[in-house]
Amino acid sequence: MTEIPEHLRKRAEEARAKAAGATGESASSPESETPTTAGESSSTDEKIPSHLLDRGKAASDQPASTGSSDSGNSGIGTGPDGNTQRLLAVVKSGSIQDTKATPTDKVHVWPHLLVIEFLAALGITLFTLLFSIFVNAPLLELADFNKTPNPSKAPWYFLGLQELLTMFHPMVAGVTIPGMGLILLVMAPYMDKNPSKRPEDRKFAISLMTVHLMFWAVLVMIGSFFRGPGFNFVFPWDAGLFFEL
Repeated sequence: MTEIPEHLRKRAEEARAKAAGATGESASSPESETPTTAGESSSTDEKIPSHLLDRGKAASDQPASTGSSDSGNSGIGTGPDGNTQRLLAVVKSGSIQDTKATPTDKVHVWPHLLVIEFLAALGITLFTLLFSIFVNAPLLELADFNKTPNPSKAPWYFLGLQELLTMFHPMVAGVTIPGMGLILLVMAPYMDKNPSKRPEDRKFAISLMTVHLMFWAVLVMIGSFFRGPGFNFVFPWDAGLFFEL
């Protein structure tokens, strides 16, 4: 049975006492005052329902019987299952959000990053020094303006541009196409703003860089191995290899 609040129980007791006093006065008063007393008792009954009055009386009698049977819990009302706790509110599981801070894996630039870069630079310098000591790389003979080498090729990293000169106008091959490639590479970070580091999420950036590298590598390979005297197209297994570092 649900426990009746204390203020409702007191109000019920006062109403019962008032109703009992009004009944006693009506018995001693003349018959003319009887309707007024009956009206007051009916208005009192309308304010507090009878089932609440009965429930309040039962709740007021319960602590006394409980206290006589259990001396340790005297004066403490218990629930239907003998629990003395009260449930204040029922909160849904989704209303309480468990906010956790995202762990950040960050370190300072000094000394963690700079030490690694310094050691890498030392390793590359040592490798270059040993390579220059043990590998002979002599310079060519002095240039003779009366004898032009055939074929006359640019360094390997410029052979792509030299190969473009055989296909397009010098303005297109030397300025327009390289300029468009550089502008496209500069705009690539703004066209693909995906912060993911997974290759399957960066298909546009990977495709763009792959096309750029493959296009330039093919031009360099053609200019290095498939161009012979007069910068004509030849097969290296037929006419030989006309390539020098």
